[in-house]
Amino acid sequence: MAQWTSAVGAAQLARLLTSQQDRPAGPGTRRPPAYRALADGIRLLVLEGRVPVAARLPAERELALALAVSRTTVAAAYEALRGEGFLESRRGAGSWTAVPAGNPIPARGLEPLPPEALGSMIDLGCASLPAPEPWLTRAVQGALEELPPYAHTHGDYPAGLPALRSMIAERYTARGIPTMPEQIMVTTGAMGAIDAICHLFGGRGERIAVESPSYANILQLMREAGARLVPVAMAEGLSGWDMDRWRQVLRDAAPRIAYVVADFHNPTGALADEDQRRRLVDAARSAGTVLVADETMSELWLDEDVRDGMPRPVCGFDPAGSTVITVGSASKAFWAGMRIGWVRAAPDVVRSLVAARAYADLGTPVLEQLAVNWLFSTGGWEQAVELRRAQARENRDALVAAVRRELPDWEFEVPHGGLTLWVRAGGLSGSRLAEMGERTGVRVPSGPRFGVDGAFEGYLRLPFTVGGAVADEAASRLAAAARLVESGATGATESPRTFVA
Repeated sequence: MAQWTSAVGAAQLARLLTSQQDRPAGPGTRRPPAYRALADGIRLLVLEGRVPVAARLPAERELALALAVSRTTVAAAYEALRGEGFLESRRGAGSWTAVPAGNPIPARGLEPLPPEALGSMIDLGCASLPAPEPWLTRAVQGALEELPPYAHTHGDYPAGLPALRSMIAERYTARGIPTMPEQIMVTTGAMGAIDAICHLFGGRGERIAVESPSYANILQLMREAGARLVPVAMAEGLSGWDMDRWRQVLRDAAPRIAYVVADFHNPTGALADEDQRRRLVDAARSAGTVLVADETMSELWLDEDVRDGMPRPVCGFDPAGSTVITVGSASKAFWAGMRIGWVRAAPDVVRSLVAARAYADLGTPVLEQLAVNWLFSTGGWEQAVELRRAQARENRDALVAAVRRELPDWEFEVPHGGLTLWVRAGGLSGSRLAEMGERTGVRVPSGPRFGVDGAFEGYLRLPFTVGGAVADEAASRLAAAARLVESGATGATESPRTFVA
């Protein structure tokens, strides 16, 4: 049986290889033999996630024609890649990309350190900010006032409190997507929502198409559910989604589920435009794939010119919810400690999710649901999210300036929203930078945490969780970590300076 889950055509691979030629080579760099240059180009595309792991490569003759080189050159490049562990082949099944067995794949996302364990460490592992007070306190107080009638009931609402379901439905309707309360299920955070969806539709061994890179914790959740992840490479920069790739993967791999973050994508910050959303929904519908749209970042636009040009939600192209299941949450836009999420889908899907929930968490805490409902019904949500935007915007600008000053060779595009900066670390190993960062006093997640099977080794994700002098210090410590990586250090390193914000 073939081991590949998607395919890269000869013309597509030729375009990707040609795009690498725009990158400047280092001074004094000697031109390698043609087969070696081709092998290095394909290896870099795999490590950067621009060609997914387990993607079938074109036959030698096809690629030779597309590149206008000899078949011998392609055959030698493929043989070199096989020897290095970046290509596997089987007679009759072709050749597909891989990563070497010794290339470490992080087992899970980077959990935040508890505050008491931080010490002098600057923790950039978690893309979450402190609560936007006084709105958290006011919401909890408002919830306590509304609690007494519910305290006289069993407190078990598997679909969510009726008042909150109605409020969430009204919010979608106000955005131009008519929605009934029967289309809403309240969950314990977005993770709870996606876990329920994966168990209902995914099943062990089912294929799930995911953006590459994607959100680390969701990737791990899907792995632990037994899914076979099919990565779909993002386009470079903030243009985001390559719709030709998506259509090809959905057609060829026929995944049961596709998971996308179209609004200020985590980790790249990309924002899908209306045409990309429409085409993605059409492709999913044609393939019979359930499209899960994670819009937890949708309200975190940070630049005023983006606010008025925000595209319609993905579910706006499938208002009945027959193809698109939307996941929302209070955890990113408001506070990570507010574990309230929701699903918008067709009523029959919601009923199935609710029925399956009896074997999971039964329901979501009533008090937190009341708090979110208070925020929605009083206008407190909009004011709290505006505080969140202002803080994230200030932190983003401070972090961008600090990284550009301390690490001018690192490459990134500044996103217009969200909470994360996706950085190509100047040719250095992201895993080694993360390791050395722990020793210089800054904790960062390496790129492979956001890929499938070890891609994105040359990247880091930097969240907008610190600003001002702390952002300056974080960049300084990252620069120290980079110097250690460049020097080949493996043992004792610089001690982090004690830093008080």
